[in-house]
Formats: sequence, structure tokens, C-alpha cells
Amino acid sequence: MKRLLSSLSLALLVVLSVSACQPGSSEKFINTDVTGLDYAKDFALTDHNGKPRTLADFKGKAVVMFFGYTQCPDVCPTTMAEMANVMQQLGSQADKVQVLFVTIDPARDTPTILAQYVPAFDKRFLGLYGDDAATAKVAKEFKVFFQKVPGKTPGSYTMDHTAGSYVFDPQGRIRLFVRHDQGAEPIVHDLKILLS
Repeated sequence: MKRLLSSLSLALLVVLSVSACQPGSSEKFINTDVTGLDYAKDFALTDHNGKPRTLADFKGKAVVMFFGYTQCPDVCPTTMAEMANVMQQLGSQADKVQVLFVTIDPARDTPTILAQYVPAFDKRFLGLYGDDAATAKVAKEFKVFFQKVPGKTPGSYTMDHTAGSYVFDPQGRIRLFVRHDQGAEPIVHDLKILLS
């Protein structure tokens, strides 16, 4: 009887450990789970190709949304390079992910500049912009902080801003907040759960 119980326990342990490896089972997110937030629900901006965009345009894909600006010296290019690495690691699943770079500096980040900068990291990435009012509205909706920091000349300012990214599942629901500069692996892990 003891041997039977021990065999059954071992079999149960194997089944549980195998099921824990299956995407979408009981795997836990590594990044901050923000499922059910009462903000960060939608946006109305224009992509770098001139097409008006809302979250509904990307239904069926996981969406990673980052707020930054093209003249950012460190956080923005690091985040974009990290997301390019995530896309590489996802392989064919990367086609089910949309990365959106929302500029907080529409005065300098023209559609032409966004069209050069954003797809340079990955051709599937989209830059989004709005006028000052639209930028302020979407930043408020996502509780993203940004503020101009004067430079030596009027055009040489920098922007302080929130450095994390939001992630939506393929049904368009807000699910994660991704901290800056943690490497690609935790993001790949979490996106695989959302895509399973």
C-alpha cells in the first residue's frame, strides 16, 4: 500500500510539474500584474505613417506601449533595443506582438523622425504621436509623467518621463506594467503566457 501511495504521489508530482510548464496554465507573470486597472484603457493617436490609431486596431495581438522621445539619451533607446531583442527571442510569435512608441515630445518628434527612429529597432514597431493636447490626454489616461527639462539652448531640452511600459493582451485588456532595464527574458516569458 505504501508503495502504491508513493507511486501515485510521484505520478501526481510529475503531472503537476509538467502542467506548470505549459503556457497559460498556472504560470505567474514576472512583471507587475495590473489586470483590471481602471485607467490605461485606450488612446487616440496617429502612427508615423499618418494613420489614426486606437487600441482596437491591434486586437488579436499583445501590445507593448512605451512613452518616450527620439532624442532621449538612454532610457528610450535601451527600451527599444530590449524590445527588439524580445521580438527576436519570440521567433514566429513576434508577429502576434505590436510595440508602440508614444512620443512625449511632439514638437521635435515629427512623423518623419518617428518613421526613421522607431522602425530602425524593428520594422514592425510603430511610432505614435498627437498634438500637445492629445499627448497630455493620453499621458493622463496612462498616468505617465513627463516634463521638459531646459537645456543650454531652447532646442536642446530633455524630457523626464516614466520609464516603464504597459502590456495589453490580445483581447485589448491591460495586463502588465514592465519595469525598465530588466533584460528581455522576463518580457518574453510574460508575453508567451499572454499569447498562449
